[in-house]
Amino acid sequence: VQLQASGGGLVQAGGSLELSCVASGRTVSTGNMSWFRQAPGKEREFVGFISWTGTSIVYAEAVKGRFTLSRDNAKNTVYLQMNSLKPEDTAVYYCASTRAGSYYRTLLTAYDYWGQGTLVTVSS
Repeated sequence: VQLQASGGGLVQAGGSLELSCVASGRTVSTGNMSWFRQAPGKEREFVGFISWTGTSIVYAEAVKGRFTLSRDNAKNTVYLQMNSLKPEDTAVYYCASTRAGSYYRTLLTAYDYWGQGTLVTVSS
């Protein structure tokens, strides 16, 4: 299984970006997916979780109301729409796949596969 994250870039504060995570090797429809991010010098932190059906979605408080998760299982792709971006959103964003439920969403060791990361830089 491989996860390929893309869509990062440089954006001004208040702007928007959409990240994508494409799974290959097996259908992503059998996996719950999350996005994490890691800023320089900081630990990797949870951003959002979406169940394989798309019916259960959970966001970190820091991004709630600004970020939106969605998925298209026919395309084996999960999306993270990021609006009203802030400089503190600057980080490398990683997608990850898990068979565990949302209760374990913030636990890094619960994830079976990780994407390579895509850099998001928000300028002030």
